Amino acid sequence: MKKHLLSLTLALLATAAFAQHADKETQEDIARHRAMAAAHEGAAKCLEAGKGEKVCMAELQTACKGLAIGKYCGMRHVH
Repeated sequence: MKKHLLSLTLALLATAAFAQHADKETQEDIARHRAMAAAHEGAAKCLEAGKGEKVCMAELQTACKGLAIGKYCGMRHVH
């Protein structure tokens, strides 16, 4: 009985630790998505200001450094 109780306790602790870790990762993903969205909003405003695609893409790449994979900050569309 004691072994069963110990196993159950360890399983519950592991589950709780995983849930906390998963929650932390989820919060980090949320923050990363918001940062990417802000970078893309900045790129849209840059284009609206008439700065040109080359300048705006360079600004987007700078704003997204370390956030997403690729030079399009996790988003690519057709031109």
